[in-house]
Amino acid sequence: MPSGLVALLDDVAVIARTAAASVDDIAMAAGRAGSKTAGVVIDDAAVTPSYVTGLSPARELPIIWAITKGSLFNKLIILLPIAMLLDYFAPWLVIYLLMIGGAFLCYEGAEKILEKLGGAKHGQTVEDEIEDPVAFEKQRIAGAVRTDFILSAEIMAIVLNELTQNAVIADSLWQKGAALATVAVVVTVAVYGTVAIIVKLDDIGLALTKRESEAAQKFGAGLVAFVPKLLTALSVIGTAAMLWVGGGIIVHGTHEIGFNFLYDIAHGAEYAVAGATGALSGIAGWFTYAAISAVVGVILGAIIAFVLHKVIGYEGAH
Repeated sequence: MPSGLVALLDDVAVIARTAAASVDDIAMAAGRAGSKTAGVVIDDAAVTPSYVTGLSPARELPIIWAITKGSLFNKLIILLPIAMLLDYFAPWLVIYLLMIGGAFLCYEGAEKILEKLGGAKHGQTVEDEIEDPVAFEKQRIAGAVRTDFILSAEIMAIVLNELTQNAVIADSLWQKGAALATVAVVVTVAVYGTVAIIVKLDDIGLALTKRESEAAQKFGAGLVAFVPKLLTALSVIGTAAMLWVGGGIIVHGTHEIGFNFLYDIAHGAEYAVAGATGALSGIAGWFTYAAISAVVGVILGAIIAFVLHKVIGYEGAH
């Protein structure tokens, strides 16, 4: 009996150590894979504030919370199972789905530019008179969650690709799933937590202006004046990010399926600029590739917008 109990406890200890090692492997793999998604995460964080800009301050956090729940649903309930199924049954299909998502981002980004240049607006915006605030809020949330779905799909695909190349967990389906879920939750909390802080900065500044401290009042006034400029900058960054991320997906995707023209131009220019800029080669090379990807995004997005609005007659809201 004592020896059997000792053996049982020893087996439990071995299982516990193995489980702990698995958790550690998952955490390390998730961290490494998650770091590869930085560009898309920045895109997500830059785009989202536009969906609450111009709406009632009292509704900002509830709207962000609704988008956060939609983002978690996108990642954990829809995309995670799909990623696991694709990884097991049809890994070759992932690149085509990514390119569809990239084309959508190109369309969204190009549409915003066309509207700023005087093109027709499609769907209600915050500049229009809002007759039904509840319906308009639902429309904005739906638009944000839809855009988040594309960005989340790109994040999950990047992470899945990195996990597949990880020798420790490449052959473990459950560890891949756990790592994907970990990245999904961490990225969502980080992005929408940051967005919540950004959109409430003006309220924080306004509260500081009512303090007795003169320094606090000055800082608060400066914060109130700064927030509109920050939101405008984020809107520009978000549109640019849509185009360079979407265009980059198309450039890389066409290369993966054997069409190398765009890829060769983008990477050829990147290497040429990097080779000519010395200490700035990394930044200059990346900027060149991003700029070419954005140009591809604008052209493709404009073509899609023309077909949708002028040929098909689609007038759906964003």
